[in-house]
Amino acid sequence: MILELRDLAFGFGARTVGSGVTLSVGSGEVLALLGPNGAGKTTLFKTMLGLLPPRAGDVLFGGVPLAGLTRAERARNIAYVPQAHAALFPFTVRDVVLMGRAARLAPFSAPGLHDREIAMEALTRLGMAHLASRPYTEISGGERQMTLVARALAQETGILVMDEPTASLDYGNQMRVLSHVRRLAGEGISVILSTHNPDHAFMVADRVALLHEGALAALGPPGDVLTPEWLKRLYDIDVVIGSLPGSASPSCSPRLDHIQF
Repeated sequence: MILELRDLAFGFGARTVGSGVTLSVGSGEVLALLGPNGAGKTTLFKTMLGLLPPRAGDVLFGGVPLAGLTRAERARNIAYVPQAHAALFPFTVRDVVLMGRAARLAPFSAPGLHDREIAMEALTRLGMAHLASRPYTEISGGERQMTLVARALAQETGILVMDEPTASLDYGNQMRVLSHVRRLAGEGISVILSTHNPDHAFMVADRVALLHEGALAALGPPGDVLTPEWLKRLYDIDVVIGSLPGSASPSCSPRLDHIQF
């Protein structure tokens, strides 16, 4: 399935955050979205998901306008991993992941053995099976984030939207999530993720989109878009991009001698 944004304007309340965004994401493609704090990445994602109404333009899934899909149809086609999730009730980690199966169930029906097996498989794939019986309210912030990733995997959709999925994770879990992103793309799943780390985009993205001052400033392969010039415009910092020995992808480092402390 192809996700398309056509001349999309997005915002919340009385404020329009961005406009004129046109892009598409094909099956098995990873698109990384970068932009400074406040650029509107989360607002754009929520508009793509139908959580916020578009100010103008269209969001389409497989050529079908988002407005023409029911909530259940949206949930069967696209999964979302938010930046953070408030833990209000002491559900077990297994039950939180099992909630990802809701879109696959008939109204008023309960998850069956197959649904539970899929939930446990998602936890196992992320190395979290040992936490299955733990209350979600009693695990760390990073473990909660990994639980939300597992919930999205259990949803079994063709499109996965991830809002800074590695932001609260330790280095090992960051690499595990990124590895799973590439594996999912290899299975034909489209992945759209936001990140502030250019190295993560170099590692997993087929294309990179830059959101700057309310517009799509650049879109293309990581090597064409993640340049010192563009990163200076986005983050107001000088960087050096090069390849490290033994590394399969470029690496981005700040020019510390150019930073005012």
